[in-house]
Amino acid sequence: MSKRDYYEVLGVERGADQKEIKKAYRRLAQKFHPDRNPDDDGAAAKFREVSEAYEVLADGEKRAAYDQFGHAGVDGQAGGFGGGGFGGAGAGAGGFSDIFGDVFGDIFGGAGGGRRNPNAPQRGSDLRYNLELDLEDAVSGTSVDIRVPRHVECERCDGEGAEPGSSKETCPTCNGHGQVRMQQGFFAVQQTCPTCHGSGQHIKVPCHKCHGEGRVRETRTLSVKIPAGVDTGDRIRLNGEGESGINGGPPGDLYVQVAIKPHPIFQRDGRHLQCEVPINFVDAALGGELEVPTLDGRVKLKIPAETQTGKLFRLKGKGVKPVRGGPAGDLLCRVVLETPISLSEEQKELLRRFQESLGESNSHSPRKKSFFDGVKKFFEDMKP
Repeated sequence: MSKRDYYEVLGVERGADQKEIKKAYRRLAQKFHPDRNPDDDGAAAKFREVSEAYEVLADGEKRAAYDQFGHAGVDGQAGGFGGGGFGGAGAGAGGFSDIFGDVFGDIFGGAGGGRRNPNAPQRGSDLRYNLELDLEDAVSGTSVDIRVPRHVECERCDGEGAEPGSSKETCPTCNGHGQVRMQQGFFAVQQTCPTCHGSGQHIKVPCHKCHGEGRVRETRTLSVKIPAGVDTGDRIRLNGEGESGINGGPPGDLYVQVAIKPHPIFQRDGRHLQCEVPINFVDAALGGELEVPTLDGRVKLKIPAETQTGKLFRLKGKGVKPVRGGPAGDLLCRVVLETPISLSEEQKELLRRFQESLGESNSHSPRKKSFFDGVKKFFEDMKP
């Protein structure tokens, strides 16, 4: 099957400069990127075609060969598309497998061997933002504004790094190869060019805004929608809100890491909530009715007579509805018997009389009797 003209694939004229070619590639690569079209095989094929065309036209030598001989001049150089097939034996160093791995290696597992092409588009780094939420906002859902510092493409130079009106030149140290060869006796070592850092190009007049980096630091305010039911450890992904790509690559993503702040009343355990409810010993002994808080408001809790401290009461459906679906959890109320303080003399006397009325009988304190019976048996078992 015959291949389409590379200029036609990118939608540029044959005399287009590198800036136009790069812009065209960036636009098409983002449009047909498999991550944005997970169920479209046609988009993946177009993405490969666009990347193949860019790999040839972005390289001065390959482009010259293509302009003179057409596809026959670059088949065997463009990642093995003509002979070796995708990722096959024809995919030599610096071929399509390299650029594919360089641009979207983190998505496809870093496929592609050989030396990394420093001029190839590279996906921007992912960013993480730690967000602390109140329990109420996490349970009901909300929207928050966050300020995220990140690197973005310099608008002044369009990410090229060169001052507008100037252009990049072939590096005088490595003559555009990006590598220099150092001879030491019988040994020859090839290493990255110290002048151009492997790009093969030299910026004579760096951009005044980004100082030749092609990217600048800025802080952007983003509105993040928090779904109801999120919990500590959940992450919210914002596509394309990470750092901008390099050499026209797509931007990374921003991950908002959620952490729930401690609450003065409730503790969360998954979809359930827990709280402690203090009660006085009269209500515990005789029974009564208390108002307890929930995230929806106050509810009545009936305390039966002879309630012991630590007893759990379950309020169905008063917990959290999980963010991934399912029924709402429960609110578990643990009653804690509170000893009265600041008693008057009259109140103390009443308690002494009450204690006397109990006598020596242990029938009123079954747990106390059981405990001391166990202690007695423990010491008896220790005797020789």
